[in-house]
Amino acid sequence: MNHPMSLRSLRRAVLFTAWLVLSGVLAGCATPPAPTPPAPVKNVAAAIQMPSPVTLDDGRGVSLKPNSSLGLTPPTDIWERIRRGFAMPDLNDDFVRNREQWYASRPDYILRMTERSRPYLFHIVEELERRNMPTELALLPFIESAFNPHAVSSAKAAGMWQFMPATGKYFDLKQNLFRDERRDVLESTRAALDYLQKLYGMFGDWHLALAAYNWGEGSVSRAIARNKAQGKPTNYSDLNMPNETRYYVPKLQAVKNIVAQPEAFNTQLPLIQNHPFFKSVPIDRDIDVAMAARLAGISVEDFKTLNPSMNRPVILAAGTPQVLLPWDNATSFEINLQNHANQKLATWTAWQAPRTMKADEAASLLNMPVDQLRSTNGIPPNMLVKAGSTLLVHRKGQLDNDVTERVADNAQLAFAPEIVLRRILVTARKGDTLASLAARHGVSAANMATWNKLGPQINLKPGQSLAVLVPTSQSPRLSPKPVPHKKTAPAVAQRPAPKAVKR
Repeated sequence: MNHPMSLRSLRRAVLFTAWLVLSGVLAGCATPPAPTPPAPVKNVAAAIQMPSPVTLDDGRGVSLKPNSSLGLTPPTDIWERIRRGFAMPDLNDDFVRNREQWYASRPDYILRMTERSRPYLFHIVEELERRNMPTELALLPFIESAFNPHAVSSAKAAGMWQFMPATGKYFDLKQNLFRDERRDVLESTRAALDYLQKLYGMFGDWHLALAAYNWGEGSVSRAIARNKAQGKPTNYSDLNMPNETRYYVPKLQAVKNIVAQPEAFNTQLPLIQNHPFFKSVPIDRDIDVAMAARLAGISVEDFKTLNPSMNRPVILAAGTPQVLLPWDNATSFEINLQNHANQKLATWTAWQAPRTMKADEAASLLNMPVDQLRSTNGIPPNMLVKAGSTLLVHRKGQLDNDVTERVADNAQLAFAPEIVLRRILVTARKGDTLASLAARHGVSAANMATWNKLGPQINLKPGQSLAVLVPTSQSPRLSPKPVPHKKTAPAVAQRPAPKAVKR
């Protein structure tokens, strides 16, 4: 009988003790000392006091990177966020020391590069973290292009990630008359990280993946195979490679070291907030670049900084359904765009040549000054515009509609040499026909009949003279065609554009 009572007594004692403790806590909360009121907090996350990061060991003698520690205060600037995501093994050799000295002796160059990275770094870091990739890869455009999205190398690599045309096509970067996505901030970053992940999957080593990004995966694979055949190590530092690739990873390591400890290199990094710089805004109508910048309240230069893939003064909504705008200007653009719902947004459009023609003939069809058509589209002298080519023209009349997706995605401009013809006289031989005489001089029988005002089935007499128009130069000739009797009305060609073939 005593045992149940003792249990009840124990429960009461525990509950009583808990009540006393809770009462003390509540009393302490209810009657705190009266300190001086704190200043208003602008950044709540930064104001939360967290314990200092603790370096842990994962059991293999490797220190975990800082962002794996619990309770870190969210970084207030992008450089700290990048530091916390460092995950690649460090390279430490004379090549790194050489590049550190080179960068540290050029503080103005570092400042220009880092300032130029301001619009893009947050997005790149976001993408790297989303893919669980090392954040030092966000520094790679410093090595590739000094963060210049308009950069073009002597080998025709373009954009801040420096994609070659063929590699860009392999990673679905569209390159046409109106846009080059090798320069596009979102698309080129997506493609670059896709490529780096692919290379890391091939080699299982970030240094080798970076070497392949610079030198080519085939070249790195062959260098590894040679070392294996000779019984040599196959690490990055042990491979025989060109000087450019030999210094490539050390350059990135040097920039990483400077970002990690700028004071050690007497360098000051500009403050770049850990906040999105731009916002993507959808568009559903063709719009001039100048008009888009005006509606956003920014300069055309600033607009092109965030939208460097635009090759022409008009944005075709079917091919580019969004634009990037500074975060604080995006809302203003959307409001102003709605206010222009019934107004004209584009003064330029695309027109496809229905046949191969001279520039002045195209200008006549389009009711546009030939000099303006040439300068706008870069048509060289003595060149014909080939059939199916897309030209940038004034938007008016029949050309007052938005461009279709097929044209926006496949617009190309091709030229053919313009051939100047001269008239000569030839003499028919016994047994000659218009066809045989035309074949002898490399022209068509139909043109022979037109030039000489003859019927196509006429019998030629020996010694009969006929006029032939022949080229005055050795330039490749276009396929001869009958002279048309009617002008073709300006219209978009119906010939389907060729599909891009991936490697």
